[in-house]
Amino acid sequence: MSQTSSSVEVLDTGTRWQPQDGLLLEVEDLRVEFRTRYGVAKAINGVSFDLRQGETLAILGESGSGKSVTAQAIMGILDSPPAFITGGEIRYCGSNILALPEEQRREIRGPEISMVFQDALSSLNPVFPVGWQIAEMFRKHLGMNRRDSLERAVGLMERVQIPAARQRVKAFPHQFSGGMRQRIMIAMSIALDPAVLIADEPTTALDVTVQAQIMRLLAELQDERQMGLILITHDLGVVADVADRIAVMYAGRVVEQADVHDLYRNPAHPYTKGLLDSIPRLDQKGETLDAIGGLPPNLTNIPPGCPFNPRCHYAQDICRIDPPPPLREIARHRLSACHFSELLLAHSPELAVTRTAEEVEAYLEFGPEYPVTAGELDHNQDIERGGDLQ
Repeated sequence: MSQTSSSVEVLDTGTRWQPQDGLLLEVEDLRVEFRTRYGVAKAINGVSFDLRQGETLAILGESGSGKSVTAQAIMGILDSPPAFITGGEIRYCGSNILALPEEQRREIRGPEISMVFQDALSSLNPVFPVGWQIAEMFRKHLGMNRRDSLERAVGLMERVQIPAARQRVKAFPHQFSGGMRQRIMIAMSIALDPAVLIADEPTTALDVTVQAQIMRLLAELQDERQMGLILITHDLGVVADVADRIAVMYAGRVVEQADVHDLYRNPAHPYTKGLLDSIPRLDQKGETLDAIGGLPPNLTNIPPGCPFNPRCHYAQDICRIDPPPPLREIARHRLSACHFSELLLAHSPELAVTRTAEEVEAYLEFGPEYPVTAGELDHNQDIERGGDLQ
C-alpha cells in the first residue's frame, strides 16, 4: 500500500466536543421499552457503562440481549414508536445528549459518534455508487462540492484498503464482495473523524480470514485517530485480541464487566461462564461441547428474580424470589450482577451446582412442577409424550 493510501487527513469539522479527563461516553441506568400490540417488551433494563479515549469496549451477549438497541439509543436512531427511552442518561463529554433537541443530536451523529452497521448490503443504497454515498458525508456536513468530496471518498476507500479505489469509486454496492462492502461502511463511518465509533457485529457473515482483516483495520484506525471503540458481537473469539474491557449483557442488563484478560481467565457470573464453556477448545477433542440450555427470555415476560435463573446451574431460591441483583463491584475493576459472584470467582466449594444441563432443559421444557433429578427425566419425558407408563 502506498504512503498516500495509508492515512487520510484528519478533518477540522468545527468546534469539537472535549472529553473530560479522557472520558468520552457514559451510559447510566439506560432503559428502553418497545410498546407493541403483544405487550411491552423491556429491551434495556438499567444498562450502565463508560468509554474512554483510545479504549475498546466489547459488548457481548446472545441475540436479543439488547446490544444493538443500546447502540441505536446512543446514536438516537430508535424508531419511536414503538421504541421509547423511559429512563437513564447518555452523557457525551459530560453532557446528557438525550436532553438535546434533535437538531443538536444530528450535529453529534456522524462528526462525534458514528456507527458501522452489521448488514452492509442492506445499509448501503443499491441505486447510488459507493463513492457518491461516502462523499455525501462531506457534502452534507462540510459543504464540499462534488469534485472535492469525491476525491475525499477515494482517499477513504484507499485507507480502508479497497484495491483500485479510484477506478471503483463509481461502482455499485452489489459489485463488491461482503468484505469490501463492510470496508465501505467503515469508510463512511470514519469520514468525519468521530471520537466514538460503534461497530455492530462488523464481521457477521464474513469468513474467518476476512474477519481478521476487518478487525485489524478497525484496530489500526482506532490507534491512528485515538477513537473510543464499542465493539458489539456475540463471538467471543473475535474480541479476545482487540478489546480492553468487556461488558456482558443478558435480557437487557449488563451482568458482568471486567478487563478482557480477567474475564476470560476467571468469569464472575454464571452466564459469562456458560458462554466461555461453550467455546470449542483444542484440548477437548472428542468431548461433548457444553452449552447453555434453553433460550433468552421473552422480553414481554421476563421471569421474576434474576432473569438468568431458569437457565442457571447454580440457581437457588434467592435467585428466583429476590429482585434481580444489581451490578456491583466485587473486586478491583470487576463488576458482576449475581448473588454468588464472589463464590464463583473464588471457585468456592460452597457454591454447589443445583441443576445439571439435562435438568435445566427439563425445567425449561416441563416447568418447576416436574421432579428435577436427572434420573427421573427420561421417565417424565416418556409420560409427557405419551410413552409407556409401566
